[in-house]
Amino acid sequence: MAPQATTKKRRLGLGLTLRYGLIAVGAGMLLTGVIYASQRFEQFLIRDSRFLLPGPPDYGMESPNLQVTGVKYASRWQILRVFEPDFGRSLYLFPLKARRKALLEMPWVHNASIVRIWPNRILVEIQERQPAAFVQLQAESMARWALIDEEGVILDPPRKASFDLPLLAGVPPNESTTRRGARVRRALRMMQELGSLSDNVSEVDVADLDDLKITEKVPGGAVTLMLGDRNFSSRLRNFLAHYPDIRRRIQQVSTFDLRLDDRIIGVAN
Repeated sequence: MAPQATTKKRRLGLGLTLRYGLIAVGAGMLLTGVIYASQRFEQFLIRDSRFLLPGPPDYGMESPNLQVTGVKYASRWQILRVFEPDFGRSLYLFPLKARRKALLEMPWVHNASIVRIWPNRILVEIQERQPAAFVQLQAESMARWALIDEEGVILDPPRKASFDLPLLAGVPPNESTTRRGARVRRALRMMQELGSLSDNVSEVDVADLDDLKITEKVPGGAVTLMLGDRNFSSRLRNFLAHYPDIRRRIQQVSTFDLRLDDRIIGVAN
């Protein structure tokens, strides 16, 4: 190869190397600039007073920049305490997932949404659990009343609140939430099938999910009815239609087995 051609080829290679080198240096400088600008902007978000979440104006008051809605029976004080570490800090540092997780661990809170409103506001919307029934929980030698929702979560009754709900028996307090929820939903489906007939049902025993029992208010007292696992409405209607005649013939029996659709069996106490 001629010396002139070799020299030309070397110059071309050197030019390409220099060009790529300059591109790499430029890209590196650009990346460094972006990182530096990002860090400066992050520090701006963290330190600038405009992004700080202000706390309550005085002891016992709420921060005007923390808005909580949807609270009726849950403890508002406990909910507000979740956000105490965030007062005086930048909204940029607000740990949204951690705060939502803390809210969901509260008994009456079924769901919670948290929204950051720049520059320095937080909106919290609480969806409370809906009690489905009363339960009596036995602990050693004492018993206490509580509420329970469709998922089987035990709820402490709030003060100064009244609920028109059925009483469930046969719900063990040490049972898993999933199993308790199955009992509650089983009872609710039965009550839904009964419709207006459920108005006189004062208690539902769900100890055996394949043999539901109800306490039915009747003239002069109450009776226990074994309804089995199906045809709840027709079995109860049949019993009520024949009850006056049954009471005239057997006055001492207060428990009746209705699990066979074509007959009513009195059960000796």
